[in-house]
Amino acid sequence: MAKRTVQDLDVAGKRVIVRVDFNVPRKDGVITNDNRIVQALPTINYLVEHHAKVILMSHLGKVKTDEDKAKNNMDVVGKRLAELVDANVTFVPVTRGEALEKAVADMKDGDIVLMQNTRYEKGESKNDEELAKYWAGLGDLFVEDAFGSVHRAHASTAGIAAILPNAVGFLVEKEVSMLDAAVNNPKHPFVAIIGGAKVSDKIAVVDNLLKIADKVLIGGGMAYTFMVAKGGKVGTSLLEADKVELAKEYLKKAGDKLVLPVDNVCADAFSEEANTMVCKSGQIPDDYMGLDIGPETIELFKKELEGAKTVIWNGPMGVFEMEKFAKGTLEVCKSISELPDATTVIGGGDSAAAAIQLGFKEKFSHISTGGGASLEFMEGKELPGIAVIADK
Repeated sequence: MAKRTVQDLDVAGKRVIVRVDFNVPRKDGVITNDNRIVQALPTINYLVEHHAKVILMSHLGKVKTDEDKAKNNMDVVGKRLAELVDANVTFVPVTRGEALEKAVADMKDGDIVLMQNTRYEKGESKNDEELAKYWAGLGDLFVEDAFGSVHRAHASTAGIAAILPNAVGFLVEKEVSMLDAAVNNPKHPFVAIIGGAKVSDKIAVVDNLLKIADKVLIGGGMAYTFMVAKGGKVGTSLLEADKVELAKEYLKKAGDKLVLPVDNVCADAFSEEANTMVCKSGQIPDDYMGLDIGPETIELFKKELEGAKTVIWNGPMGVFEMEKFAKGTLEVCKSISELPDATTVIGGGDSAAAAIQLGFKEKFSHISTGGGASLEFMEGKELPGIAVIADK
């Protein structure tokens, strides 16, 4: 998937619109993790150093009401960005109009303008043609560097790109390169580990990976639906009853390629203070729920990972946010990180958060910044924000 990159553009003196992913977590108005801003810096700094006028666009949170607007104002991001770059940063608190147009017109080479949250505009998520044309009119070139949003055909991700000469930024280039190598050209043995809450969220990923991986290990809440499909009892564990028949189909066609937990850490409540015990899979008491993979499963998964040359991991093995139920995720994370000469990729979302929280950030080949986008890539879907970018 050889797309034109920012280095293929003549950016000097040009107004370059960059779609970034500054959808950062905050608490009481303070950014708690600036990783998404940091990941965008290589592209931003390259453009500044090459004398472009850089116009940044991003969404922040979900915006449906005026209260949401106040809560998801990009001002806090602008302040943090100004601390991280050696450039003049101007935050414009609107998404269109005279103030924005003047700020862009007044830019000097190497300046940065950060626009207000794109989701202040109702037409953003609908890829409104008029909105895309207006935003495109602010720039000369477009760079897509928001991997976390490329699976959405929004005005700022696909609409502008369809109008202006375009390219991908360094972050998107890296994301696509790493995921493409892992999913479409893996070295074998190739092991995929899929966790998380629901079968419905991941079944298309499982379906695609079963065609290309040597083993697919299933953990997290979604495993209990497969256990019921095998005739087991799961107590009060997370269960998608309407997906049991689908799980049966996958068990039948996957054979020994699909590896399920053989035991689970179970609790009598969804709480750190709950009573716990280890239960064999399919033998969970009626008043208990599975909240992590058990010790035998940890050893089984470690054995399946031995010798792997490519590993993709998406979704935790249990409720890793609670220390009592984090061991499965921690041990799987540790095992993957210790594989010699292997390409190891975490497909964003909760598994990425877990790896970073547990201290394994530097021990993987790649940790994706986009949960939904990486999932859709692993499903084999076309990503609208990348499809519209010109090939080399």
